[in-house]
Amino acid sequence: MIKKFTFIFLIMLLLASCSSVNHSDTIHSVKESRLTVKEEIPLDFFPRNLTVAAVGDSLTQGVGDSTERGGYVPYLEMSLEKDKSVQDAVFYNFGVKGNRSDQLLKKLGTDEVKDVVKNADAVIITIGGNDVMKVVRENFSNLKLRAFAKEKEIYEQNLTEVLDSIKEVNPNSKIVLIGLYNPFLKWFSEITEINAILGDWNDTSQDILKNYPGTYFVEIDDIFENTDENLLFTDYFHPNDKGYELIAGRVHQILTEEVLKEIPYKRKAEGNGEKLIER
Repeated sequence: MIKKFTFIFLIMLLLASCSSVNHSDTIHSVKESRLTVKEEIPLDFFPRNLTVAAVGDSLTQGVGDSTERGGYVPYLEMSLEKDKSVQDAVFYNFGVKGNRSDQLLKKLGTDEVKDVVKNADAVIITIGGNDVMKVVRENFSNLKLRAFAKEKEIYEQNLTEVLDSIKEVNPNSKIVLIGLYNPFLKWFSEITEINAILGDWNDTSQDILKNYPGTYFVEIDDIFENTDENLLFTDYFHPNDKGYELIAGRVHQILTEEVLKEIPYKRKAEGNGEKLIER
């Protein structure tokens, strides 16, 4: 009787032991499965928060914008916030009407702008148009190509220093430079030299950007060239509302196709501040 009891007891222990091992394996298997699923969730599952500094000339300030809200900036902000991968987009507009590249460089040296650039995910620039117009105004009665070439050399140096200044304050910030367009093309199409000059300046800007990682060029000259629609303000120089909207659309395209994927995700934490999700 005792032997029989002992035998049954040993069988029960063995079964219990086997059951325990299998149960443990099941738990580990479930945990591993859950971990695998968690690791496969893409980072863009979390909407990001963006901080953008807009700097430059009248195109950033928004001259010609009937709403006086800042040219292309509000259109771009609205487009970004409609994007499912963006939770919030905060723009700081430092555009100044009439600014040339040398004046932008000084603006970037102010504490107000540096404080924003330091924490910006992207810096968007419009510059160069007033550098070209400076040559036109100073040489209107005797306009020569060599005058533009001389001014372009100054612009090249200033743009290089602008990029250096931004990268020094924020090495990780992405920089987007909006190109030049020819506002005279619609009304003075016979003056082909201006179009060639602006194209040359755009090429120069792109060549300079190639020396800096995390920089992008946005072409907009074709927006104003390949259309019968009037996209200029009543001064026949600055964009009107539709013009700014189309510029914003082109910038948004570059941001979504190229820039945003290079910016680490930030989402709001439950408490104060933000949580950075590394790629």
